[in-house]
Amino acid sequence: MRYVSAFFCCIAAAALLTGCTRSPGIAPFDSDGCSLFPDGTWDDRTLWCDCCFEHDIAYWRGGTEGERKRVDEALRDCVVEKTGNPQLAELMYHGVRLGGGSIFPSWYRWSYGWSYGRGNRPLTPNEERLVDGALAAYRAEARPYQCGD
Repeated sequence: MRYVSAFFCCIAAAALLTGCTRSPGIAPFDSDGCSLFPDGTWDDRTLWCDCCFEHDIAYWRGGTEGERKRVDEALRDCVVEKTGNPQLAELMYHGVRLGGGSIFPSWYRWSYGWSYGRGNRPLTPNEERLVDGALAAYRAEARPYQCGD
């Protein structure tokens, strides 16, 4: 039990030290492509990057655990479609399933657009409006993450 308490204490401290806590509302959308995974192969360095970009939009938005599972499956399916390599797609799928949960105070966690600690709650109608507005602002800047930039 002592180790569990120490673990959660470390997570809370990391959240505070890394600035994962924000004021209410959603942060501006940002994407780094495939985060801790390559965006493509040596021959085509952005082969599946657009799959990751769409995945980032969903992870930034957040929502329920069921929604997260569906977008992780969509990432897997997109990578298979782009590469014809189901083993690579499964590796990516299991990576995001294991490391992308909302419990982790990371920049790539589920619901990363919201303050740390939001968890897997469904978005309210007001939060949906905030998401729509932030995505519209992102797209209006004409600076969406371009794979390979």
